[in-house]
Amino acid sequence: MNIKKHIPNLITLINLFCGCIAVVFVSEANYEMAFYFVCLGIFFDFFDGFFARIFKVSSPLGLQLDSLADMVTSGVVPGYVMFTMFTNSAHELGTNPAIPFLGFIVTLGSCYRLANFNIDTRQTDSFIGLPTPANALFILSLPLVLKFSDSLIILEILTNQWVLLAITLCSAYILNAEIPLFALKIKKFTVKDNVLQIVFLVISLLLVVTLHYISIPLIIIFYVLLSVVNNLFLKK
Repeated sequence: MNIKKHIPNLITLINLFCGCIAVVFVSEANYEMAFYFVCLGIFFDFFDGFFARIFKVSSPLGLQLDSLADMVTSGVVPGYVMFTMFTNSAHELGTNPAIPFLGFIVTLGSCYRLANFNIDTRQTDSFIGLPTPANALFILSLPLVLKFSDSLIILEILTNQWVLLAITLCSAYILNAEIPLFALKIKKFTVKDNVLQIVFLVISLLLVVTLHYISIPLIIIFYVLLSVVNNLFLKK
């Protein structure tokens, strides 16, 4: 029995397990622990592919497992978070009990992206559309921003159902938009070849140190905007 070929799949299943735990914490309104377990799941999501390449044991089974695990950790969990945020928000869209279920549009967008990613051969070295882990971090950071911020403006914004609906729709769109986004993988160890990545990482680190949880949605937005600007320069 070749144990090495099962290691990447085991790591993928740990990612799924982290996602399941995060779902439980969201149900208990413990968004901080849910955030940490999603981060842990994303960590394992990175290393399953890493070990598959190291051991040269990539397989169609591993590809399918990876997407199914991501569907929970980076699809179901953020959709559930949006559902709870709608539930806890002011009723600008009315008191219809079906309104909070609009939050699961995030899950639908994530599912479509994951399925499309498996058959899109253009996304081997970079991304087209926002990766589901980045989107999950963005969504899961919102209740933490709400919890740890003293700003009344942020409180009003993130408890407004119209704003939450806009975030939900934008999330589903950006996941599947035909927007090339640069990868953080470093192939050549020279500053010239990694200027974009270095700028992004340095600014992201500064934001985390100074703004803590509030920095997370800002970093994701910055990543998308930096990619768009980079694309404009590449076209010239």
